[in-house]
Amino acid sequence: MPKHAARGPESRAIPFDAAKLDRLMEAAGLDVLIATSKHNVQYLLGAERAIFFDYMDALGVSRYLPVLAYPKGEPGKAIYVGHRLETHQRAVAAPWVPQVKTESNGSVDAVTRAVDALKDAGVPMKRVGVEMAFLPMDAGHALADTLADGELWDALLLLERLRAVKSDTELAKLKTASELVIASMLEVISKHGPGTTKQQLSDALRIAEAQRGLTFEYCLLACGNGHNRAPSPQRWEQGDVLSLDSGGNYHGYIGDLARMAVLGEPDGELKDLLAEIEAVQRAAFAAVRPGALGGAIYAAAEQELAKISQRDCTDFLAHGMGLVSHEAPRLTAEGPVPYDDPDARLPLESGMVVSIETTMKHPKRGFIKLEDTVVVTPTGYEIFGEAGRGWNLGGSAL
Repeated sequence: MPKHAARGPESRAIPFDAAKLDRLMEAAGLDVLIATSKHNVQYLLGAERAIFFDYMDALGVSRYLPVLAYPKGEPGKAIYVGHRLETHQRAVAAPWVPQVKTESNGSVDAVTRAVDALKDAGVPMKRVGVEMAFLPMDAGHALADTLADGELWDALLLLERLRAVKSDTELAKLKTASELVIASMLEVISKHGPGTTKQQLSDALRIAEAQRGLTFEYCLLACGNGHNRAPSPQRWEQGDVLSLDSGGNYHGYIGDLARMAVLGEPDGELKDLLAEIEAVQRAAFAAVRPGALGGAIYAAAEQELAKISQRDCTDFLAHGMGLVSHEAPRLTAEGPVPYDDPDARLPLESGMVVSIETTMKHPKRGFIKLEDTVVVTPTGYEIFGEAGRGWNLGGSAL
């Protein structure tokens, strides 16, 4: 089959809820949706990201830009335009999209080819939804120039709404990612003792996650009585606490969790402080159920926070998780990553996934935190990666 040939829609099942997407597009008045971010293209395509471009976008004088165009109500006219360097990958695992053109050479070329194919198919393009934050200026100008009387509208939040409820396949990947991140953390903690630097701990966690099939994304870590979480030459010494907060990616889905460790036995104060954080976490978990307003999670956490000894230096955060580390459901407009909070006033749905985290920046005992990934189930909630919630002992395997 030539690399640009059309395929019938019967080749593979559509991997997302096409009827839901059609409803969202109808409500927004969109004729066509053009996705260009790696995460949304992966989601809509139902295929792994292009191998060559998983870690980079730049190539020559342009950049890699995957383009998936979906006409409302007409999946048989959908098209995917990828780079020529992903031709073999798409031949091995053919996507569901009827037309797959792996022949682009840069951002403008990719968008132009997609629009030309839509026009050839007679697709109306009066109102086109795009991801404004993920559309390069050169491709955006080229797209606008081809539309004549058409308009570009931002469809980023529409796509988030489509992804907000995870499928069983997605949930399985998130569970795997979470469990493997925790296993990696516990291994690193047990195999490192006094004198280990924060940089060495971060490097070891990178290796541990990679050995388990994860793509290491980041490690935020603090030790001693400091609150700086960047890898550094600072050493983890006897009696010091250690906070590990890491994101590990499993086939695009992120496990983002935090656990605590100490070199030596934790004293009574440390046990009490972590118990207070655990109580806040558990209170927030208990508010997670289908039909409950998203804001109930914060209300429950705030009620428990009011009881703890270190309220003035303790913060709570809950945010959606999936292909992106902060996505729908969006539950607060006051977190470290600013955005609107529509889901605080909307009911939670079974299949939504929320990261719940409580952080204490104690002036003497250091950075103490728990972060958990929680899925809304038909009857309540489930925690992904629940191990290691107490004080884990550093160097226990030495």
